[in-house]
Amino acid sequence: MADKTSWTCPTCKVMVRTPFCGRCGEELLTPSDLTARGLIAKIIHAFTNIDARAARSARMLLRHPGELTLAWIGGIRKPYVAPFQLFLIANVLLFAVQWATGENVFSSSLDSHLHHQDWSDLAQASLSRRLEATHGTLAQYEPIFDRAVVLNAKSLILLMTLPFAMLLQLVFVRERRPFMTHVIFSLHLYTFLLLLFCVALLAAKLSALSGFGGLEAPMVDDVLSVVNLAACAGYIYLAILPVYGAAGAQRIAKAALLSLAVAAIVLGYRCALFFITLYGT
Repeated sequence: MADKTSWTCPTCKVMVRTPFCGRCGEELLTPSDLTARGLIAKIIHAFTNIDARAARSARMLLRHPGELTLAWIGGIRKPYVAPFQLFLIANVLLFAVQWATGENVFSSSLDSHLHHQDWSDLAQASLSRRLEATHGTLAQYEPIFDRAVVLNAKSLILLMTLPFAMLLQLVFVRERRPFMTHVIFSLHLYTFLLLLFCVALLAAKLSALSGFGGLEAPMVDDVLSVVNLAACAGYIYLAILPVYGAAGAQRIAKAALLSLAVAAIVLGYRCALFFITLYGT
């Protein structure tokens, strides 16, 4: 231990005159750090720091579309949660809301896939072949599928961000941005989308409690889908200006194209979940 003006970094073995070592980031050890009170203080600081950064990141994401991406690729990272970590937080929040409301966005039940989706005819034919090959019955298989699809929806949701990042590279090829710019933009966009789905699920639950039905009601599903698509288009329109410099008519056209691509990717993901779960169980 040394005084606060000069101390020896235990990792680098060099004299340091700042609270943190400039080489490795090691922190000056104080007597309170070795006490129970010091340990509790460190734990509280760690959690509140993460919470504060997450809240700050969410505010930036929602209030200033594109600015969080711009800050991150510009090297301003300390005040904010990393894009992948923020995406995971939103993912956990979405599935918590799904559990609380009983409504589902991605982890649709087997019955929904078989009777209420655009790919239902293909799903029925594929399931029939699967049950014939395994000598099982629908009653036996349905609870197995419904449990597995929830797990798959949680663990594979990140897959949606990659095709969108690749599309961004094509749409903004003239801007010559590094591919990681597109990846970070995609992560932030889908984080926004997951938060949007949380609001939609709560709205669907309120609609169900009011007697209009939840997401299983075509009118409720259609209205929420249109609202979500419009909000997503608005976010993209605002975000591509600071990140890519898009302006004018091209900005409108690219925002429309990208928002339609988001909708297609979400539908494709839900369809892919059916087949991944079907042949993985």
